[in-house]
Amino acid sequence: MKAVLLFAGQGAQKVGMGKDLAEAFPAARALFDQADAALGYSLTNVMFEGPMEELTKTSRCQPALYAHGLAILEVLKSKVPALEIAATAGLSLGEFTAHAAAGTFDFATGLNLVFQRGSFMEEACESTKGAMLALLGGEEAAIRQLAAECAVDVANLNAPGQIVLSGSAEGIAAAAAKSKDKGIKRAIPLPVAGAYHSRLMKSAQDKLAAALAAASIQSPRVPVVCNFEARPVSTPEEIRATLTSQVTGSVRWVESMQHLIAAGHTIFIELGPDATLAGLMGKIDKSVKVISIKDVASLDAAVAQLQ
Repeated sequence: MKAVLLFAGQGAQKVGMGKDLAEAFPAARALFDQADAALGYSLTNVMFEGPMEELTKTSRCQPALYAHGLAILEVLKSKVPALEIAATAGLSLGEFTAHAAAGTFDFATGLNLVFQRGSFMEEACESTKGAMLALLGGEEAAIRQLAAECAVDVANLNAPGQIVLSGSAEGIAAAAAKSKDKGIKRAIPLPVAGAYHSRLMKSAQDKLAAALAAASIQSPRVPVVCNFEARPVSTPEEIRATLTSQVTGSVRWVESMQHLIAAGHTIFIELGPDATLAGLMGKIDKSVKVISIKDVASLDAAVAQLQ
């Protein structure tokens, strides 16, 4: 059985994530314990007990999603030994989890990188007044024109008819006000701490570049499709460059998924606390199958399907 692994991005976090996995599987518990020890605080306490306000902090949320995705994978591999990972991809933060799953770096190295990334992005959010806006309906060209007029950036191309803008609070407010004139059906402000994937994250990007330069990175064992260029990256130099560029650059999720589908992949497994990526795939291409695994119950159901 060959499948592409997909990993969740920020916003997928839920209080209680990973708790039943840790209780049911020593392998998951061991990975979570390793994360707690490496970070020097109880990440698992934040994941399992909350409060949501604490879990949503960028510096907490990013390591939590990373550890959760890899814990699910650890258990899945033990349950379905015949599972062959064909490729990996992850939405924004999830790209780091995808690289760890593909062997680009070990669990500890990736955990340190995502903790630093989250901390740098949190600092950037606190020193800038940013916001994000989801636009539903509307043509990409019109949305790009709107972004240029309001001096904001295209953060995410998530699915056909679902594009996210990011930038200064004033620019995003202006974009929301003008969205109807551009033929956009709905403009929804997102409950985020700042302007991710925009020019306001430049300070975080520069700091992450230094952290990536110092990290031990190798070529992945399977293709990893990067968000920034919507294609597989294979050399350590390319991986460092695209993970750095991704902080202020657009997440080209639609093209990333289309690349994988064009390569002949039809079975995808989403590893994360919700089924956001399966929902996006339903809008990108209904012909492919996405199995979402978030907890013990969905894991059992997935194992039954994969066997």
